[in-house]
Amino acid sequence: MRALLGVSDKTGIVDFARGLRECGVELVATDGTRKALETAGLQAASVSELTGFPEMLDGRVKTLHPAIHAGILARRDNPEHLRQLEENGFKAFDIVVVSLYPFAETLASGADDADVIENIDIGGPAMIRAAAKNSDAVAVVVSPRQYAPLLEELRSTGAVGAETRQRLAAEAFSHVAVYDTAVAEYLRGRVMSSDGMPADYTVGGGLLQTLRYGENPHQRGALYAVSGPPGGIAHARQLQGAPLSFTNWLDVDSARRLVSEFDEPAACVIKHTNPCGFAVGDDVASAYQRAYQCDPRAAYGGIVGVNRPLDLATAHELSATFLEAVVCPAISDAAAEHLATKPRMRVLVADRPSCAAQLDVRSIDGGLLVQTPDRVSSDRSRMSVASSRAPDEVEWRDLLIAWRVCRHVKSNAVVIVHEGMAIGVGAGQMSRVEAAELAVARAGAGAVGGAAASDAFFPMPDGIETLGRAGVRSVIHPGGSKRDADVLAAADSLGMAVVHTGERHFRH
Repeated sequence: MRALLGVSDKTGIVDFARGLRECGVELVATDGTRKALETAGLQAASVSELTGFPEMLDGRVKTLHPAIHAGILARRDNPEHLRQLEENGFKAFDIVVVSLYPFAETLASGADDADVIENIDIGGPAMIRAAAKNSDAVAVVVSPRQYAPLLEELRSTGAVGAETRQRLAAEAFSHVAVYDTAVAEYLRGRVMSSDGMPADYTVGGGLLQTLRYGENPHQRGALYAVSGPPGGIAHARQLQGAPLSFTNWLDVDSARRLVSEFDEPAACVIKHTNPCGFAVGDDVASAYQRAYQCDPRAAYGGIVGVNRPLDLATAHELSATFLEAVVCPAISDAAAEHLATKPRMRVLVADRPSCAAQLDVRSIDGGLLVQTPDRVSSDRSRMSVASSRAPDEVEWRDLLIAWRVCRHVKSNAVVIVHEGMAIGVGAGQMSRVEAAELAVARAGAGAVGGAAASDAFFPMPDGIETLGRAGVRSVIHPGGSKRDADVLAAADSLGMAVVHTGERHFRH
């Protein structure tokens, strides 16, 4: 048997190569890998000896040669293929071991474009694809995690079985697809068209963890990283608690996205991806106290997000009730020690930057829907006061908070905010007036003097009348309904201030 080794990541390669040699496998290696083996006392033939050419163009060309690719691609059941190998003095490879240039790691390091481009692997993917194509005879290995199982099979049976070769081939093509997706996204980011929609869209990412099940116990589930530098909630560090479920991941993502909208200390409580509580405060502890008070009953078993380092005072507040998880950008040692007394509470530290350029992808039967991320503006200069009465500064503050919170609520959505605290949330209703009715019911007497936001325009006056009669003093919504005049007349009759944003924020 004969193996070709060319690895950028040298992790475990010496032990693996030694194991191959013990199994009687002849070793051929690219120069960098061969030097690593020789340093450890292992001899391997060089690729340059096989090809008759040195590595050239600063290493850009070393394995792109018939002596390599014919040895990988020749069909063992085809006499003519074997004759041509012999005629040209080539020998077949049975195992191909490749780890690709560290493109994503180089990009994440902040390297300049020249370095990033140099870490786009060409020969590696070509060898991987060739070996995977010829998996009837060739085993392709693309990760150190595959070394031990392959060696175990070689030692026990003296060969790599057909089932293993087929599995490795599938993994290899997926591996290259993820790599190529990362490269494509990087290059696309340099020349993105004005509408942001590529002609071809690929999704790729490495497995981060297998979940106990999906959204329901009869469904399978897993978490994958998107291509490119690691970032976002998917790479949060979990300090304690059981592994997150599929729905937990959706909720912690919703929590982090919401509080990240705000510069001032903010906290939220999420249930089923909707905020049942949100507030800003003088500090993160007071923000959480106020967010919890929005709906204490719904907060039980919820997911909490904060946008400041979690301190001991906040940890004491969090431990006073049962929570599934809390996500924060950092945590003090004292807070972590205190929360450790609540081992059922999952604690996540999401200290990596968000993947701001990531497109929003959702599946439908037979296809993918892709859109650019929804960004909400709180710039008052882009909005217009549509009512006879303009909001005062206190109302403006609550309106802009409500507007940002509303974007994170499932449509149809209406949110009432009073003094920086979401006191009424109407989420996922089939009509906008029902969303307003639910928000008012949640708010109770707290609606008096509050500010409300609607993710889309009011199609008729009934929704805004529901809010005004409950005591809401101001409303922000996109505007643009054919009956805007009727809606404004109703608001004026109730003494309400109305702001139009000109921008809708549906969330389905």
